[in-house]
Amino acid sequence: MTLVPRTALDALGGPPQRFLASAWPWRSLAYLLAGVVPSLAFAAVLAPVRVVGGLAAAPLSLVVAAVLLTPLARFERWRLRLADRQPVRGLPDGWWPGWREAGHALVALVALWWADLLVVAAAIAGPAVLILSPVVQPTAPEGEATLGQTFVASAVGLLLVPVAAYTLAAWAGARAAMARAMIVPQEAEMREIARSRARLVDAFEAERRRIERDLHDGAQQRLVALSMKLGLAGLDLPPGSPAAVRLDEARELAGQALVELRELIRGVHPQVLADRGLPAAVRDVAGRSPVPAQVHVELDRRLPERVEAAAYYVACEALANVAKHSGAGSCAVRGRLRRGRLVLEIADDGVGGADPAGGTGLTGLADRVAAVGGTLTVESPCGGPTTVRAQIPCEW
Repeated sequence: MTLVPRTALDALGGPPQRFLASAWPWRSLAYLLAGVVPSLAFAAVLAPVRVVGGLAAAPLSLVVAAVLLTPLARFERWRLRLADRQPVRGLPDGWWPGWREAGHALVALVALWWADLLVVAAAIAGPAVLILSPVVQPTAPEGEATLGQTFVASAVGLLLVPVAAYTLAAWAGARAAMARAMIVPQEAEMREIARSRARLVDAFEAERRRIERDLHDGAQQRLVALSMKLGLAGLDLPPGSPAAVRLDEARELAGQALVELRELIRGVHPQVLADRGLPAAVRDVAGRSPVPAQVHVELDRRLPERVEAAAYYVACEALANVAKHSGAGSCAVRGRLRRGRLVLEIADDGVGGADPAGGTGLTGLADRVAAVGGTLTVESPCGGPTTVRAQIPCEW
C-alpha cells in the first residue's frame, strides 16, 4: 500500500520518479517564493527610517511592525499548507493570533524570508544560467568549440534541475516543520491524537460488536435451522440407506460448522464479557486453557468497553502462548486497578525466552495495548519464569 505524502519531507522519501512527477517540487517553490510577502512587510517596517530618519523613526517602525504582525501571522498559517498538508490544530479560531503565531511571524519578518529567497535564488539561478547559455553567450569567432561548450553547459543545467527540485523541497520541508513546531502547541497535538485514537478504537469495537450480532442472529440461526431440517429429513428415510447416511454426514458437518461459528463469535466479543465484565470473562477463558491457570482479577467497577476488550485480548493471547510455547505446568492471571490504570499480569513457570520478534504474537499484543494508550512489558529470562504485564489507562 502506497501512503500519500502529507509533507514535503514525506515526499522526499518516495521514489525519485514519483517525487519529480508530483506537485511537491512546485508546492515547495511556491512556499519559498511566498517569502516575498514578509520581505515586503520588512521593507514597510524600515520605510520610516528612510522617510523620517533620526530617532523619531524607531517608534513609527515599531507601530508598523505591530500593525503588520497579525496579518503576517495569518499569512504564515495559510502558507504552511503549501509544504505541509496536515491539519493545524490547537490554534485560536479568531483573527487575532496567539503568542506562538505572533512569535513565528516576528521571526519570519526579521530573518527567515532571507533564507527562503536565497535558497530559491541559489537553486534556480545556477541551472537557469547553464540551460540558457547557448542563447545568452555569443558564439566565438573561431566557431564550433565555444558553441559546443555552451550546449554541454546547457545539458549539465538540465541535469541539475532534479537537484534543484530536491533542494527546494528539502528546505521547504524543513522550514514547514520548524514553523509547525513553533506555532502549534504540542500538548494540543497530543490531546487530539489521543482523542482520534479513542475514536478509532471505539469505532473498531462497535464494528466488531455488529459483526458479532450478525453472526449470532444470522449465520448461527441458519445453521441451527439447517441442522434441524436435516434431522427431520432423515426421519423419512429408511435407517442405514445411502441417502440416510449422507444426510447424517451433512448434519454432522453442519454441527461442526455451528461449533466453529460459536467459537468465532466467542473470540470476536464473548457474551460473558459484555454481560459480566472482565473478571468473569478472564475466568472463562482460563477455565478452557490446557495449562492450569489461577485467576485473581479483583476490580471494584466496570471498565470502559475498549479497556475490557483490550485486556481480554491480552489474556486470551497470553494464555494461548503459554499453552503453545512455554512448556509451563501452571500459570496465573492477576488484575487490579492502580492509580487509574488497569494492571493485568499473566505469569507462568515455563522455560522462558519469549521474544517479541520470534513470532509468538507479542508484537501484536503490544500494538493492541498501545491502541488504547497502554503499554506492554515482557519479562522472560531463559529458564523462566515469564511475566506479561499490560498497563492500560481506564480514562482518557
